[in-house]
Amino acid sequence: MSTVPAADPLSALDYQRETSALLGRIEAAADAWLQDDVIDIDTHRTGGLLELLFPNGSKIIINTQPPLQEVWMAAKAGGFHYRFSGGQWRDTRDGSEFIAALSTHASAQGGKPLRF
Repeated sequence: MSTVPAADPLSALDYQRETSALLGRIEAAADAWLQDDVIDIDTHRTGGLLELLFPNGSKIIINTQPPLQEVWMAAKAGGFHYRFSGGQWRDTRDGSEFIAALSTHASAQGGKPLRF
């Protein structure tokens, strides 16, 4: 029996709205850290692709996948796929929540606690 929650079907508009809000939240946190001199993190966004560039040269890449209604994250620790379920983006393998996982990976790559 799987511990991964079933995905909530989204309309194309709802998927766009959810992913846009997610990427915007990540960008806003990174911009605030840069402005408050927490970490020298750069962001680069092209459509549904967001790159976080860390001072050590590592990256986290977040990419929307509209045909699959997923969000993908690539970090030093590996690649992860997320589907919308119960109002959150959940890992398709273990059900973990996206923002918590992103915070963990960003903290590891940034060398300090970072919470989105």
